[in-house]
Amino acid sequence: MTIPLSDTRERLVLWLLALIQFTVIMDFMVMMPLSPQLMLAFDISAAQFSGAVSAYAWCAGLSGLLAATYIDRFERKRLLLAVFMLFNLSNLACALAPSFHVLVLSRAFAGLTGGVLGAIGMAIIGDLVPPQRRGAATGIVMTSFSMAAIAGVPLGVGLAARFGWQSPFYLLVVFSLAIWLLTMFVLPTLTAHLAQRVPLARVLPDLIGLFRVSAHLRAFLLSFLTMLSGMLVIPFISPVLVGNYGVRPGDIMWIYLAGGLATFFTSRMIGSWADRVGKHRVFRFMALFSLVPMLGITHLPQVSLIALIAMFPVFMVAMSGRNVPLQALMTTVPEPQRRGAFLSANAAVVQIGTGLGALLGGQWLHTDAAGHIAGYGINGWVAAALALFSVWWVGRVTAAAVRPAAASPA
Repeated sequence: MTIPLSDTRERLVLWLLALIQFTVIMDFMVMMPLSPQLMLAFDISAAQFSGAVSAYAWCAGLSGLLAATYIDRFERKRLLLAVFMLFNLSNLACALAPSFHVLVLSRAFAGLTGGVLGAIGMAIIGDLVPPQRRGAATGIVMTSFSMAAIAGVPLGVGLAARFGWQSPFYLLVVFSLAIWLLTMFVLPTLTAHLAQRVPLARVLPDLIGLFRVSAHLRAFLLSFLTMLSGMLVIPFISPVLVGNYGVRPGDIMWIYLAGGLATFFTSRMIGSWADRVGKHRVFRFMALFSLVPMLGITHLPQVSLIALIAMFPVFMVAMSGRNVPLQALMTTVPEPQRRGAFLSANAAVVQIGTGLGALLGGQWLHTDAAGHIAGYGINGWVAAALALFSVWWVGRVTAAAVRPAAASPA
């Protein structure tokens, strides 16, 4: 059951969710291009830096699992506001971190809070938008990835180059406070799901029950594989470009800006396309398409900055293009009364894939005698193999509406 809103109000809510996700994605993404500065400031290696990335992801995964026990027990707006404020405090802690160990702890706190916000947002989409329009709605919210790449990351990298690596986190604190205030006025109160909430004594058994439904497990595996393949490649793009190709840290912003501009337009197009021809079909196409830029960016010859700026949009469009139909598909897998819990668990699985990808990818890399990062090509081949497997596996992920009732637990 969805709650009807006027077209204008629905669009305002979707763009508000996109802004919230913008802060979460910028918080995560800005760590990637800042890696050369952080490695220099704290005297750490690429593998140690990947540990900071994975700390965020592991904690986000843990918080997602815990959220599955309570996300459907609270009014959506109140829960969103509370978690978003805690997330903002984590950014302040990152900006004030005096050492790498404190930064890692702050990143872990950011993961504990930011990892839940995406699941709450997707649950709100499920509450407000009918299934036949969720691809387009998800496309709007997923423009947050584009906005982060267009505005957030380039601005953060530019500020970091001029004022220090802490400045992007201070920027996030100010921007998040403004969005938090806007949320209070724009987001409606959402309580319809509370009428179907389960008794407290069943919360833990129901969480375990989410992982006993074969349809859920197939969906979780698809999310895990998709994120794992991406995170074997994405966190190491900036240090490899700086260390191996001589790109200046300040110029990374132009590469991300070009990619973000491209995805800003394609995310909504891909979402509408998924609604028209089917989420499975569009996911397969985008996953196959992603093989070329994944292998390309991990096996680059010596190229100019202009060539990198021209090529990066293809990579960004392919990687974000897989996630739009995937996220829309995930909202259809569970029954409505379990949507919030399922999406929280799925967010946890996604973050586990994020952490494992960053951790494994960092372990396979090493710095040679010339100061170049070696082993990146292995990451590309493994990521491509996982993407190919997901093309086949997505056919095994089905919506609740097309499954027999017996497929759900009693």
